[in-house]
Amino acid sequence: MADALGVTAWEGTEATIRVFAFAATSLKIVGMARSSLERMDVLRRNHVRVSGQGREPIVFAHGFGCDQNMWRLVVPAFEDSHRVVLFDHVGAGQSDITAYDRQKYATLEGYATDVLEICRELQLSDVVFVGHSVSAMIGVLAANKEPDRFKALVLIGPSPRYINDAGYVGGFSQGDIEGLLSSLDSNYLGWSSSMAPVIMGNPDRPQLGEELTNSFCRTDPEIAAHFARVTFFSDNRQDLERVGTPTLILQCSDDVIAPNAVGTFVHRQIRGSQLVVMEATGHCPNLSAPQETIGAIKSFLQSLP
Repeated sequence: MADALGVTAWEGTEATIRVFAFAATSLKIVGMARSSLERMDVLRRNHVRVSGQGREPIVFAHGFGCDQNMWRLVVPAFEDSHRVVLFDHVGAGQSDITAYDRQKYATLEGYATDVLEICRELQLSDVVFVGHSVSAMIGVLAANKEPDRFKALVLIGPSPRYINDAGYVGGFSQGDIEGLLSSLDSNYLGWSSSMAPVIMGNPDRPQLGEELTNSFCRTDPEIAAHFARVTFFSDNRQDLERVGTPTLILQCSDDVIAPNAVGTFVHRQIRGSQLVVMEATGHCPNLSAPQETIGAIKSFLQSLP
């Protein structure tokens, strides 16, 4: 009887162990599946595309009203040497528009969070981040949050604050920005048609302004209006002092959105940064002067230890 009871007890214990083992395995599988889905969600959310033959990652981030296609003339020059990562900010390009959350994206911090999530999902380290226009400050915020993840920052046409302030020239008065946003709210397509060529500059090449106009017009008007307010009312001047990542600032010689005084300010605030004033004019040298842009970035990267 004792033996029988012992065998019965052991069999019961063995069955329990099998149940727990099965449950643990199932939970692990579920966890792995959830992790995989979350990874897919992040990459799909921002329409992330990866190319290139190199190991060192370089991430390109587009500006307001644009998408990753704006880098098409620059990216091929880095695909032999780098792992190139392109993405669309939520609300732009082929991103998942259903992921747009007005509360999350009420500040540039929300976009910086997305950048870091992309880096984590792709397990990127020693990242070279190239940010155009508003994405320059998004890159600054991301690098300040996780400085060990970034090797270098390239800020193209950066502006930490667009509105003039005491002792600071941002390029616009408060009234200028309010008028610009009022016009955008009342007639987004009309605003795009009139503003895009001014932002692009290079009136002798009207096709560039037309491309930027078309890009603006493809953006959802409500999201564009919200992003514009977040962008033009942002003030990231204090964030510049915290940057410890090697930084290149590319300043176009005639830029109505980010004038020379702004590039100089950014350079002075970021310790050890390099400032290159380009021959390119307008606010989008990635389109108007891709070879000069490529050359400046490569020269900077070659100077890094």
